[in-house]
Amino acid sequence: MALLNETEQQYYNGNNFGGYQFTPLRDIISQFKVSYVGEDKVIPKVKRTEIAFHAQRALQELSFDTLKSIKAQEIEVPASLQMVLPQDYVNYTKVSFVDSSGIKHVLYPASKTSNPSNPVQDNSGNYKLLATGTFAAGSDTIVLDKEYSNIKCGMIVKSPHVPSGFATIYEFSSDGTNTTIKLADFAPSSFNQFANLTAFSSLESGNFDIEIANADGSLVNSSNSSYTAIGLTPVSADNFITVSSTDASNIKVGMIVAANTNTFIPENTVVTAVNGTKITISNTTLAPTPNVFNVNFISTVSDSDAWSNYKSSTPSENNNDDYEDDTYWLMHGNRYGIDPQHAQVNGSFYIDELTGKIHFSSNISGKTVILDYISDSLGTEEEMQVHKFAEDAMYKCIAYAILSSRTNVQEYVVQRFKKEKFAAVRTAKLRLSNIKLEELTQILRGKSKQIKH
Repeated sequence: MALLNETEQQYYNGNNFGGYQFTPLRDIISQFKVSYVGEDKVIPKVKRTEIAFHAQRALQELSFDTLKSIKAQEIEVPASLQMVLPQDYVNYTKVSFVDSSGIKHVLYPASKTSNPSNPVQDNSGNYKLLATGTFAAGSDTIVLDKEYSNIKCGMIVKSPHVPSGFATIYEFSSDGTNTTIKLADFAPSSFNQFANLTAFSSLESGNFDIEIANADGSLVNSSNSSYTAIGLTPVSADNFITVSSTDASNIKVGMIVAANTNTFIPENTVVTAVNGTKITISNTTLAPTPNVFNVNFISTVSDSDAWSNYKSSTPSENNNDDYEDDTYWLMHGNRYGIDPQHAQVNGSFYIDELTGKIHFSSNISGKTVILDYISDSLGTEEEMQVHKFAEDAMYKCIAYAILSSRTNVQEYVVQRFKKEKFAAVRTAKLRLSNIKLEELTQILRGKSKQIKH
């Protein structure tokens, strides 16, 4: 049976150019069942779902180090110097920027830096968020010494001057200079209650230090990308909030939404989309109590000092030679012992696996960057195909995986297919390496030894 199912005219009028070199995974599964499964064959009986599972695993493994890496994404690096990893990203093969001639210049990985978590610390280095609060006798309201944009409802306030030693923040407000919080004498699980002012009748007036902590016991992280929107008009039973254009420019997807009263926005609400001045949130708003309200939008990941210093520095590779002579010697007398990977002018990057972003050095801002990366070839149905150079390796991988997972198969059979799998994968690597004798000899022509062909 012929493999071509279209005429030449249909091929050139279509869009599947070069598709003949690949075999769909569903055909691999069907052909494997015909060749390896049945009476008097090495695998007497097996379900198609089991073959499909091992076929997908084999395709994943071959994609990582045998099949060609053809995935790439091009972006223009913004002022934030960050690039989000692609949806089907597994690992990168090369990161480079493109010059005006379209030529790639490889960026080197800066392995000696990162963007770690940045918990709040007091003056003694303890992991505590400490503030000075102005208390009023018999009042549940405390005015803090400055604006704290990472405060949200449900946090615990600890102080000897608070009844029972701690209380819960159930409302907050900010005027751009100071943050004012209101306390409740109940646990966060009872957030629908109102504050019992009787419990605060013994509060004394004065300025006292207080500790503010998360109710779940987690550390409070520094959040230098938080933002407070002031004076918003409440609307209940909606999954979005309307803000000003200035507010919208400071709000990002993934931020925690913390309204100044827990009776308006439920806990654990985050921003899911920003469309102009319309901020879509993950939970539906409740019936609001005040006529206007404030909202803290808190970033879940803070910028560490390491990342801040890295992106704000001017790397030495930004220096440019004036070409007034024949010497490119930017560090005269200082290059002894230099690490060769750093002896270039292209720039650097590192990948923050926690946030799923690539961070670039400052000299890459505004440049076009290309990320060549590896996927597992299982992202979409169209991707699930195998190059014909590796088709035999797929059959051997599937057969070995099935036989090695069964109990009634003799060991010498398993070992035989293990060797066949190894040999088939090695052959596929050689074929896919795409070494051409003419190209190789052209490279070696300038060498001292003459190459005949």
